[in-house]
Amino acid sequence: MSKTIVIKLKSSSPTAGPFTISDEYGVVIATDVSRALLINGVSYSVADTTSVIILESTGTCKLKKTFSIGTTNPIAIAATTYTQTKTACLWRHLTNPTIYNTFYGNTQPYIIEYPFAYQYQDQILQSVQDYSKVYKYLPNLDGVSDDARKIEIDGAWFNKAVLYNGQQSSGVLTLVPKPINNLKEYMKYPMYNVDSKTITYTKSDNFYQYNTFWSLVKDKSLALFTSTCVSLSLDKVVNQTNMDYSKRSFKKEPLRAKELRVRHILDNRGDIHIVSQFIISSSQISFK
Repeated sequence: MSKTIVIKLKSSSPTAGPFTISDEYGVVIATDVSRALLINGVSYSVADTTSVIILESTGTCKLKKTFSIGTTNPIAIAATTYTQTKTACLWRHLTNPTIYNTFYGNTQPYIIEYPFAYQYQDQILQSVQDYSKVYKYLPNLDGVSDDARKIEIDGAWFNKAVLYNGQQSSGVLTLVPKPINNLKEYMKYPMYNVDSKTITYTKSDNFYQYNTFWSLVKDKSLALFTSTCVSLSLDKVVNQTNMDYSKRSFKKEPLRAKELRVRHILDNRGDIHIVSQFIISSSQISFK
């Protein structure tokens, strides 16, 4: 035998969701249920013996609540309104000195963008050199930030870059360290992926440097970036539908303009601290 239950959300944090719904026996009733769907109300068929419903937020804000199944009338359900609260999640900062861009157990992107403006002539970008220091902090038994317990490392840096101007874009460049003393591995780059191009970078004289890029824009009449609903902290993301990540053997258009934007991104780890100091974009005058 089975019965029908109706679940309608009365209050939640704006960061809550999506949700997993299960019963007291561990039976999963639904997964990836959006907050908007629960606000409007949704019905499910459950076993007749089910008396408890467990609602678990599995997104950025982790939360689990248990509710007993009761009875009510349809008029009361329809009259139930939703109220947004700000008490569902609490994050304490600086309690773990070994992590940086990690919040609520999730790694959030660290993004820094540099603008360059050239003189009268257009200039062709040749390479990018970045002077940054990358630190990794050692665990502290006191549970507080300790600036003395850190080491400077060489094998980590930003993992993505986007170079662009008003009409050109390199697309997403995935950055990996150059293989040392291994020509076979080095010859595999650049790697052409579905939504990025993987290139290598080197660190020499405390400069991080890379230079394998060209414009990948398919149509200059379309936008190079789009907005995203993933996080309010992200101002824009690359418009992947307008990028061509194929080899483009005879169509490697250099980044040439009177301006340039260098966008560096770290979004695959949160255990390093990058102190960005200054950046150099090596270029040459383009005469026409």
